[in-house]
Parts: sequence; structure tokens; C-alpha cells
Amino acid sequence: MADFDTIRYAVDGRIARITLNRPERLNAIVPAMPREIRLAVEQANADDAVHVIVLEGAGRAFCAGYDLKDFAEADIDSPCTQSMPWDPMIDFRTMKGFTDDFFSLWRSYKPTIAKVQGFAVAGGSDIALCCDLVVMAEDAKIGYMPARVWGCPTTAMWVYRLGAEKAKRMLLTGDTIDGRTAKDWGLVIDAVPEAELEGAVTKLAERMAGVPKNQLMMQKLMINQAYDNMGLANTQMIATLFDGITRHSPEGQWFKHYAEEKGFHEAVRLRDSGEPIPGSKSYKDYE
Repeated sequence: MADFDTIRYAVDGRIARITLNRPERLNAIVPAMPREIRLAVEQANADDAVHVIVLEGAGRAFCAGYDLKDFAEADIDSPCTQSMPWDPMIDFRTMKGFTDDFFSLWRSYKPTIAKVQGFAVAGGSDIALCCDLVVMAEDAKIGYMPARVWGCPTTAMWVYRLGAEKAKRMLLTGDTIDGRTAKDWGLVIDAVPEAELEGAVTKLAERMAGVPKNQLMMQKLMINQAYDNMGLANTQMIATLFDGITRHSPEGQWFKHYAEEKGFHEAVRLRDSGEPIPGSKSYKDYE
């Protein structure tokens, strides 16, 4: 049994529960979390008693994305916010590691269900969409706002789950949608009132848990192979490279400088407001 700092792991009968456990930060992603998700998935796969894995978030939200406030506001080098000129392979190695950790949910031999309340946004949407099935509260929000600047979804699951047109609708605007819309669009399997969310997820997990593990594994491998044949791995490689570029492009550099000067939350507010992203302008010219 592994010891975890950012998640909780528990088993009840045939169902394993992985709980993102940073509720004071809306379960925002820190470097330890992706690896701990992978370790918990591996633990569930190694447990002969477990048939199904449920992934959820403690508190008010599933996951509010990467915890970027300190990285955005501080004038420091990190693999993902390097001084110029930057080395794209350092960035790629770090982000590809996180992506592969999240994708352990998709590669898991045992089916995975994401239970989403509050928010599954930015990197949090990457995590949710790596699960086989997603059940949302009707008023929960999902989206990838950094598509406007400073991000590209490294798992690339938007296009595989929505198709080209609706994926473009989401990623060319950075908008969020609620659980009702996500269900209507086919992004998630169900959306229910938040008070009914736990019951809906448990009912689905228990229904699947009655199936033999070998049957679950074969059906899942067969379906996943179709996605592999569509070039999923290559798409993720490109998306992860592009994610690094977005943080070091002229617009990405503007966003970083603006966050250092005005604070990350103000930079995010401006990014999401719909106002044009300045790009080549100095952040001091945009006041």
C-alpha cells in the first residue's frame, strides 16, 4: 500500500476510489499528484478484488487545473516556464510525464469513472477525460480556458470524445460548458443534480463491477485499440509540444509578465474576459 500526499485511496468491495485531496486549492494539480494517480491506478489493477475504479475530488470541485499561481507570479526558471531562449525538450519531458501519468486512467485494465462536481477545468479536464466514463453534476463546469493563451490540452482527448467541430468550438474559444451541455454533446455519459451524483456514480460502478475482470479488460482493450489506430499517441505528442510553445510564445511571455506584475488571478480574468490577447505588446502598455 503506497503512501500518498495529494490523493486518498480506498477499496470497498469491488470498487476502488481515488480521491484528489487538496480541497483547500480545489484539488489543483501539483507535481506529485500525477504520479500518485498513476501509482493508485497501478495498485487497483494489481488488486484481484477490484473490478472498477472511481476517480473523484474532495470538497467543492473535481479539479481546477494546475496550481500555477506561484509559477506564473514568480520570476524564476522552471521546466515549464523557462527564460529565453528555452529548451522545448526539457518542457516536453516534464509535461509528457504528467500526461502519461494521467493516461494511466485510460490505459488501466480496469474501467475508470470520473465523478465531477464543481469544476473540471484546464488540467482538471485532462484528468477527467482520461477516464473511460464521466458523470457530472448538472451545474458543474468543464472546459480548457488556457486554450486562449498559455496552454494546449496535452491528452488531446477533446477531439477524440467530441469530434472535430465541437472540439474546435471549445478550444478556439476557451469556453466552459455545464454538465447538461456536456451530456447533450456526448462529452460525458450522464449529468444529474449534484445531490444525486454519488448515487448515480455508485449505481454505474456497481453495474460494471458485476462483470468478470477479464471481460471488462477485453472490451476496454478492444475499444482503446481503435483510438490507438486513429493516431492518439501522435496527437498527444504534438499537443504536448504545442503546450510548451504556448508558454514561451510572444503571447505566452506577455501572460507571464502580466501575471508577475498584476497577479495570476488578474491575468486569468483578463485572459477569459474575451478581450484581445496583446501578444507583442509589453504588459506595461496594457493597463
